[in-house]
Amino acid sequence: MQRLRDVMTPSPATVRISDPVIQAAQMMRDEDVGSVPVMDEDTIAGIITDRDITIQVVAEGRDPQTATVGEHMSRHLVTGRPEMSLREAADLMGREQIRRLPVVDQGRLVGIVSLGDLALEHEHDEDVEETLEEISQPSR
Repeated sequence: MQRLRDVMTPSPATVRISDPVIQAAQMMRDEDVGSVPVMDEDTIAGIITDRDITIQVVAEGRDPQTATVGEHMSRHLVTGRPEMSLREAADLMGREQIRRLPVVDQGRLVGIVSLGDLALEHEHDEDVEETLEEISQPSR
């Protein structure tokens, strides 16, 4: 059985809570990702997504050079463990309606797994495909 450690992106790029939003946006562009974990010292404090930046910064007319990541990140942080099965991760992501799952081991960020990562590993598993499809549906 595959575990998160088998499919996660190890050592993901991160930003600090005090960094300007523009730095997070540039990192997303450079790394070709839609989210970046936010660190406070050595601890993961949240995650900032391209949607957070679009809705909370750009649409509100805030300056991405002065707005900080900590002001606009998602603080409700759901994490997985490296030894978690892909099924457990898919169920957790479905329950929480999240598309990206930071992977933490003994309090330290060790990776990140996306909805796409799980989908690629479970192309022929109907239960997992259904869970992943539910996450992609707009919330009601």
